[in-house]
Amino acid sequence: MADPRVERLAKILVDHSAQIKPGDRVAIEATTAAEPLVRALYAAILERGGHPYLLLELTDQDEILFAVAKNEQLDATPPFRKLAYDQFESRIRIHSATNPRALSGVDPAKQRRRQKALAPIMEAQMRRGADRSFKWVTTLFPTKGFAVEAGMSVRNFEDFVYRACHADEANPVAFWKKVETKQSKIIDRLQGHNQIILRGPNVDLTLSIKGRKFLNGAGLNNMPDGEIYTGPVEDSANGWVRFSYPAIYNGVMVEGVELTFANGRVAKAKADKNQPFLLEMCASDPGARYLGEFAIGTNYEIDHFSRNILFDEKLGGTFHMALGAGYPETGSKNKSMIHWDMICGMQDDSEIVVDGEAIYKNGKFTF
Repeated sequence: MADPRVERLAKILVDHSAQIKPGDRVAIEATTAAEPLVRALYAAILERGGHPYLLLELTDQDEILFAVAKNEQLDATPPFRKLAYDQFESRIRIHSATNPRALSGVDPAKQRRRQKALAPIMEAQMRRGADRSFKWVTTLFPTKGFAVEAGMSVRNFEDFVYRACHADEANPVAFWKKVETKQSKIIDRLQGHNQIILRGPNVDLTLSIKGRKFLNGAGLNNMPDGEIYTGPVEDSANGWVRFSYPAIYNGVMVEGVELTFANGRVAKAKADKNQPFLLEMCASDPGARYLGEFAIGTNYEIDHFSRNILFDEKLGGTFHMALGAGYPETGSKNKSMIHWDMICGMQDDSEIVVDGEAIYKNGKFTF
């Protein structure tokens, strides 16, 4: 029997997130493990008059690539994905790995090389996504691999995913509209200010948001969602932060990441585990050592660290920052082949001060 929550998630993605209209060309990116959601999306897009195109991968495709491919093959930009990102009206990506840590043993230099080949695709997403000429959205299909990573049974993880997306409700779109309204009030208090100071046991950092725009994460680009975010002024970050949650990128878990910033640039980077990978990614290109994003997680319904950034960066009571590419619509000018989100808890003895006013204390806004 088909899970009705899969059908509802497809409708959330098509009607609320990607807002598919007649004639829209939509790339659906997934592994074969996500077949139930891919089927539901394919039908829903057709019903809206769109044109769905499947870009499916094997569940172990990247493992094969890194094990077998020569340098010239790692350097090749996937032409069909590039065409879709350059020309299509929408892309729906479904994270659906069956082994989320499959690439943890891959040489970081090889991963950096592949990242460079994929950079034109990310650039097109950022550039065209800024004006919504490319309506991209990322979600997750619950696999056994993701469940194991989260320390949950498959059934409990399925419940966790669909509850976080509100696909277990009769009218989930109405819920995400309410989130948008609530978060817009927070953004109103932040917009137009200059200096942000973050203080706590794991952070003592100053950055500027002068002239930058905060965006409302309410389900357009991510599902689930729940964050407000911007692009800091590139040369403004000074101080240090120790990310209290593991930082995961391309299936590699880096623990105990600590960064020290001077005039916006990462002057020192260290980690308790997988430090060579951290340093390799920081050396990807000049923009990889600068911040492309500063965000505050607002989703207190996501109450479990799942080791999946799509969910974990939304955790209420945390902030996260991304090294690398920024979103142009925020005003960010930082460009890079990477965008690596890292999360820090603010629940204990912590505060965020905006132009002298403490607007956030111990994981909650003060207004």
